[in-house]
Amino acid sequence: MDIYEVKLSKRAEDNLEKIPRHIIFKLQTWIDGVKNDGLREMRKRSGFHDEPLKGKRQGQRSIRLNKAYRAIYIIDTNETINFIEVMEVNKHEY
Repeated sequence: MDIYEVKLSKRAEDNLEKIPRHIIFKLQTWIDGVKNDGLREMRKRSGFHDEPLKGKRQGQRSIRLNKAYRAIYIIDTNETINFIEVMEVNKHEY
């Protein structure tokens, strides 16, 4: 079964108010792709580098929005992608 639903946490929504528009556009492109094609298909698209995280963020995944910005998500019990944070990172400091 594939996943087609995406939600933004309050924290992620707050993060979006502070980042450049082109980053928001890329995130929205990914969200639209999940809604239309499903998560499995979006994970195949190399431009987003969807990857599991390690350490204190184990159990979470990230997509790259550019070299500096990542969107962090989890898959909740309702099989919904829940973005918990959109952040600027330097040298992958998750």
